Amino acid sequence: MTTLLVIAKEPLPGRVKTRLTPPFTPWEAAELAEAALQDTLWAVAAASARTRVLVLDGEPGSWLPPGFDVVAQGPGGLDERLAEAFARCAGPALLIGMDTPQVTPALLDVDFADCDAYFGPAEDGGFWALGLAEPDPALLRGVPMSTPSTGAVQRERLVAAGLRVRDLPRLRDVDTAADADAVATLAPHGRFARRLARCAATKRS
Repeated sequence: MTTLLVIAKEPLPGRVKTRLTPPFTPWEAAELAEAALQDTLWAVAAASARTRVLVLDGEPGSWLPPGFDVVAQGPGGLDERLAEAFARCAGPALLIGMDTPQVTPALLDVDFADCDAYFGPAEDGGFWALGLAEPDPALLRGVPMSTPSTGAVQRERLVAAGLRVRDLPRLRDVDTAADADAVATLAPHGRFARRLARCAATKRS
């Protein structure tokens, strides 16, 4: 069984989804971030896992479903924080972020029987998921984050280490208002889509 990790920020105004402002206010952006995080966490809760861990920058709130361990993110850049999250795992682990509320439990039910790593590319050039049969923090440290080549560099790091890599479907992160619209269309019945519709209705009224 796999440990499922979610790395996230507490959805506070001005700290999350800042690229959604404008057109949304910082409060609306935080509400959208919370909805995206909820959709992600419930998908993880419904997937098969040995342990479910929220690696959090901030404090948990009422949005956290039962069944999760909560640990604080470590210091340093994102590569260091991701590396530390894997370093805490004793066995196979799959890590995802909070920016893909369209994720489903089926996408997270991974099996390392015939591969060493899973890689989920994102449309912006990053990655939304990374799975390691034998978590090794060195595979992440030093990878430049939040660039158009982040995903390519990370995947090449896995291949260069001699790992057998299985690719997951390409997903779109929610960073901009256009991303939000596109992702809500893909998952129209989720909390994120409903929250986006309410925010859009407020703008029209």
